[in-house]
Amino acid sequence: MVNSVGILAYGSLIGDPGCEIKAVISCRLKGVQTPFNVEFARSSSTRGGAPTLVPVEEGGAPVKAVILVLEEQVSVDQAKDMLYRREIHQVCGKQSYNPCNPSLCIRELRQFQDIGIVLYASFRPNISKDELTPSSLAYKAIKSVGKAKKGQDGISYLITAKSNGIRTPLAQEYEKEIKRQTKTESLEEALEKLQSSPRKDEC
Repeated sequence: MVNSVGILAYGSLIGDPGCEIKAVISCRLKGVQTPFNVEFARSSSTRGGAPTLVPVEEGGAPVKAVILVLEEQVSVDQAKDMLYRREIHQVCGKQSYNPCNPSLCIRELRQFQDIGIVLYASFRPNISKDELTPSSLAYKAIKSVGKAKKGQDGISYLITAKSNGIRTPLAQEYEKEIKRQTKTESLEEALEKLQSSPRKDEC
């Protein structure tokens, strides 16, 4: 697979690569780790402000990942465009990768896991060091349930990350804080409780 192109998935991309990328995946290489540290350090506007996983220079830790190995006919530039569209929620659109986007870079790893070029999306962290605490992350995730589309909130995101075996230094205490603040015994119970509660704008 020396000349192959792959995409490193370490967050929601693992289970939801989008129809464009999904259509050209030749195989999935599991049992790998990110060669960089990752943490829930970005508040996503498309997820109601929920914390999401991004590469970090301070803190965090390498996490479990999957390489989506693409079919031979897919070029590096085509793969970058597809990954970029997926990350900006414009799948199947006409947008090309914009390297001038200040918040999102598509980076390259060469000869990673015997694959010629492996791409990954690198969003810029936007949660400050002071806010990067289990309590603050839990608050953001809980608030996101009433703002994001169903399944796009922070608690759903954390449930999916856990199911993919992703663990960061803050993950365990982050989960505990969600359960503590919602007075529940599990993330699933917390999500159900919040979804069944009336939103403030419905009162």
